Amino acid sequence: MNYEECLAYLRSLGHELRGVRFRLETIITILARLGDPHRRYGTAVIAGTNGKGSTSAVLASILQTAGYRTGLYTSPHLIRINERFRVNGRDISDEDFAVACTAAREAVEALLAEGKLESRPSFFELLTATAFLHFARARVEFAVLEVGMGGRLDATNVTEPRVAVITHIDLDHQEFLGATHAEIAGEKAGIIKPGCPVVSACVHPAAAEVIRRRCAELDAPLLETSRLCQVSNVRSHQGRYHFDFALNGDFFPELYSPLLGRFQVENAVAALTAAWQLRRRGMDRITRAALLEGLRRASWPGRLETICESPLFLLDGAHNPAGAREIAAFVRENLAGRKLRLIYASMRDKAIGEISEALWSLAEAVYLTQPDQPRAAPPEEILAQARVLPRTLIVEPRVTEAVTQALAASGPEDVLLAAGSLFLVGDIKKGLLSGVLRLPAASPTRRPPY
Repeated sequence: MNYEECLAYLRSLGHELRGVRFRLETIITILARLGDPHRRYGTAVIAGTNGKGSTSAVLASILQTAGYRTGLYTSPHLIRINERFRVNGRDISDEDFAVACTAAREAVEALLAEGKLESRPSFFELLTATAFLHFARARVEFAVLEVGMGGRLDATNVTEPRVAVITHIDLDHQEFLGATHAEIAGEKAGIIKPGCPVVSACVHPAAAEVIRRRCAELDAPLLETSRLCQVSNVRSHQGRYHFDFALNGDFFPELYSPLLGRFQVENAVAALTAAWQLRRRGMDRITRAALLEGLRRASWPGRLETICESPLFLLDGAHNPAGAREIAAFVRENLAGRKLRLIYASMRDKAIGEISEALWSLAEAVYLTQPDQPRAAPPEEILAQARVLPRTLIVEPRVTEAVTQALAASGPEDVLLAAGSLFLVGDIKKGLLSGVLRLPAASPTRRPPY
């Protein structure tokens, strides 16, 4: 198959959520036919409700800076599917994607013909097999794997990781993972393996206790960042943070996170702790210098990403209440006194009411729109679920037109925030790449952008 044929085949397997199946037998069978490529390099598995993508990106950056050839597998993508597979920071090429995806499909078709698979894999299962195979062919030394959903029965959970990381746990995807923090934590804790060190940044009491019990059952060393790590001398520079970090007697002064938001310090601490644990387990190229420089070089698009400075234009997924609260805290701390226009969209299965409470009251105007996705909620449906009403409401289903109107209404010192879905972020980025959307020409500002 060529690149476009691979994309068409993936689409035929269904949507990531609509076709989701929680079991490991399918992915294990496919990988066995491919020669178990996931066993040819070390791995770290990162689960959580919020922060797992940023944590994965920081850990991969540290490992790459340390000199390890590093793979990074994440989801979803913003513009192109290639973004999900990175080796040393570079997206997979169209050609390499086609080669790995074709090999995975051929393995599936052979297994089906032999009666060793009951049905075709899901979209995410096939994509994960493609990632494992690509990383093996690219001869990575280590791969950082972001869990797609949950953990216990997620397709990424087939390796014996050298470290497992569980970030913040909150309510999301309850229809799949459970209705309470403890139930969701039970699914996330499924990535814990016997004897494997676990870094937990979870602070919710019930969820944290689930993780502690599971670690005890499997004799897995537990490093809780809230107990073992000390973060001090935290200071913001235009929304990005410098801080000192201490871990079990080791002290790291003057760390710098380039990712916007105080919450990114917590994600950085989780990644730093995981990296230092890997060093203690034999990966001695992870030096102090690699930790500092790897964190400084980290990037993660679509999470409080700045795409324009005058007016300031920020993009963030913020698709659940916890994420929305973090963004609201950032706005209050760094953007107080500036007019904010919120471009908002959501998928139907999200807690729109809670998110509206967190974000809408901060905005001078809210622009309701709808990404080009079957799961996207129409503006009227969003408004029906909203718990607060904005001062000014503009309904514009076309994303590019909603952005154009918000830009036209904004002065050079105003703020635009697009939030509520990574699909919204992706549509805006596609509009900019295609030229349908245009940002104001760069001009001097009278104050720092944030």
